[in-house]
Amino acid sequence: MSQRKQTSLIHAGRSKQWTHGVVNPPVQRASTIIFDTVAEKKQATLKRGQQTLFYGRRGTQTHFALQDAMVQLEGGAGCALYPCGTAAITNALLSFLATGDHILMVDTCYEPTRAFCDGILARMGIATTYYDPMIGEGIAALIQPNTKILFLESPGSITMEVQDVPTLATIAHQHDIIVMLDNTWSAGLHFDPFAHGVDISIQAATKYIVGHSDVMLGTAVATEALWPTLREQSYLMGQCVSADDAYLALRGIRTLSMRMAQHAKASLEIAQWLEARSEVAEVRHPELPSCPGHEFFKRDFTGGNGLFSFVLKTSDVAATTALLDGMQHFSMGFSWGGYESLILANEPSSFNSLRRVSNPDFDGTLIRIHVGLEDPQDLIADLAAGFERYNSVIMEQLHK
Repeated sequence: MSQRKQTSLIHAGRSKQWTHGVVNPPVQRASTIIFDTVAEKKQATLKRGQQTLFYGRRGTQTHFALQDAMVQLEGGAGCALYPCGTAAITNALLSFLATGDHILMVDTCYEPTRAFCDGILARMGIATTYYDPMIGEGIAALIQPNTKILFLESPGSITMEVQDVPTLATIAHQHDIIVMLDNTWSAGLHFDPFAHGVDISIQAATKYIVGHSDVMLGTAVATEALWPTLREQSYLMGQCVSADDAYLALRGIRTLSMRMAQHAKASLEIAQWLEARSEVAEVRHPELPSCPGHEFFKRDFTGGNGLFSFVLKTSDVAATTALLDGMQHFSMGFSWGGYESLILANEPSSFNSLRRVSNPDFDGTLIRIHVGLEDPQDLIADLAAGFERYNSVIMEQLHK
């Protein structure tokens, strides 16, 4: 019987094989797995990559339940677990790259992804070409004979560009290139990676999967063709997570659909309010026409979330500091995806120092916010008070 997404998330990873007659899969902590007979040990060794208890680093039934749930959420054939989202990205890349290879990396990628490419991969003799997220069919011109991976992130970090994933994936596959996607923004809920040509879908499950800002966790879900390699290479690189963290991710999955709906509703309301503010030059929310790639969002996504950015008309550091320092509901902190609202500022110079081919050339400061689960009217009031402080500093400077 087919299930709608919300129903599927309630039951994902809860087969009797993992729950043993209780509602939630128990937390099974283990390093050593013991066997009663030589035959039993041999059997476990033969099936050690097939969700069989073998050794703690291979996982316990708590981990297997989470892996099943992530496959049910995103599709694919198997899910590897990592201690954080960055580990998921770097180990997915390392699982398929060797010295002399070349990768195409979207220029709006998560900053640690860029640092990994420019540092560790470069030191290994693996070349990276950064491409404009809106390149579309133009990606074909950047493909080299040794290109092994096309890496996508959609929407892009900070500036929120939505990529034409099906077009990019189709061209990559014509050249036998693996397509990887950082799918954290959609949480695997609002964008179906494998239906759009992705081979490996990666998430910082730290964010919406867990949803409570209390666990570091990464996931990578792969197609049937790539899953054995991803699984074994990640195992050889020592990747594993605690059973307790896996359990908390499973708990988060149960409410993912409901949380995302509230995040999305509130963030759109606040984004539309920001569009009318005189201090704001532009709003980069994928659900609004002002966001680059909005047409791809409308075509490929089934919903939004709480993360978006807006650009101020000025880049006055003192005024921006006044805006941020007095917030009551928006906290300053890295990451996003929890129940709480967050806010961070990015000066135009930060893009000049990082972006290679897609510098947005903002005149003003970019503010990224994550809209949590608070009442949106309270968050709007918090931002309005912030703009009052911001404008006071601007006026003071004009009268000096």
